[in-house]
Amino acid sequence: MTAEDSPVKEKTDEKASQLPEPSGYRILLSLPDVDKKTQGGIYKPESIIDTESMATVVAFVTKMGPDCYQDKERFPSGSYCKEGDFVLIRAFQGTRFKIHGVEFRIINDDNVEAVVDDPRGYTRV
Repeated sequence: MTAEDSPVKEKTDEKASQLPEPSGYRILLSLPDVDKKTQGGIYKPESIIDTESMATVVAFVTKMGPDCYQDKERFPSGSYCKEGDFVLIRAFQGTRFKIHGVEFRIINDDNVEAVVDDPRGYTRV
């Protein structure tokens, strides 16, 4: 048996590809890819791409914790969003992390500012 065939290797690969389960009232968000070129076709420097990614205001609701929007006093009209929605959040908000080079964020349920139908064209000002 080689290291590649090892059951430990399989479990490690399996765990590494899984998204975390948000706990409590937290929401796991996926961030859209930042355009690598300007509208005029000029390539952006890596520092600008990183800044735009950190400062994004739009995200995709990937998973919701079990307690999201359960407090009827705080959320009398129900959930602000659901899994599969695109939402607006404040720039630089949440716990940021990457899995295999893809950035994600975890925010609290009350940090959702709005739900949007089409996330294209939204930028921070």
